[in-house]
Amino acid sequence: MEVRLQKYLADAGIASRRKAEKLIQEGKVSVNGNVIKELGSKIDTKKDIVRYEGEIVKKNTDIIYIMLNKPIGYITSVSDEKGRKTVMDLLDVGVRVYPIGRLDLNTSGLLLLTNDGDLTYRLTHPKHEVEKKYIVTVKGTPDKNKLDELRKGVDLVDYKTSYSKIKILNTEKDNTKLQVIIHEGKNRQIRRMFEYIDCPVIKLRRIAIGRLKIEGLTKGTYRYLTKEEVDYLKRI
Repeated sequence: MEVRLQKYLADAGIASRRKAEKLIQEGKVSVNGNVIKELGSKIDTKKDIVRYEGEIVKKNTDIIYIMLNKPIGYITSVSDEKGRKTVMDLLDVGVRVYPIGRLDLNTSGLLLLTNDGDLTYRLTHPKHEVEKKYIVTVKGTPDKNKLDELRKGVDLVDYKTSYSKIKILNTEKDNTKLQVIIHEGKNRQIRRMFEYIDCPVIKLRRIAIGRLKIEGLTKGTYRYLTKEEVDYLKRI
């Protein structure tokens, strides 16, 4: 059976498909002893021997899906060259998995991890508008007109945000707590949105992805998704 090399790497749990493309371009993958740097290359899964950094890559037979309640202070990465704590330090699952999307170092909450390359690709592709819900605490009291700007989408120089849903929950002292729903996952998007209206984020927590909610999961712990939850994600 012939498949694209990046898909094979993703299915084996090495990395997401996009990250696998980068690994190929960096010359870290070989097929039958030959380093492959060309994206789109195909392999025969029954005959070809694929190696990543010298180690033979075998396709996972055990596909797992995990929900983690990520604490602040962990980076969303499989490893870190600076020696920082990663979300992998919180897991003990017996097979290699990788995160679907990202939460930055100072953001907590719901993070999905899997070794299902196809699902990762679907959920992170821009054409699939998967809603992500956050609880955000910002400094100050956002102006109503500026919140309307954020709802419609704003130009943050290197990218323009799409529409979002924003609701004020309460105001305490000099801070405001809001519920924010976006369907994108651009770098530091919510933090940059509120910096744009001069209300910097003090605290940020993701509480839901689509119908999946973080409720009942203690910070720093994880659980396996149910079959119904996995089926739902595959239908998005």
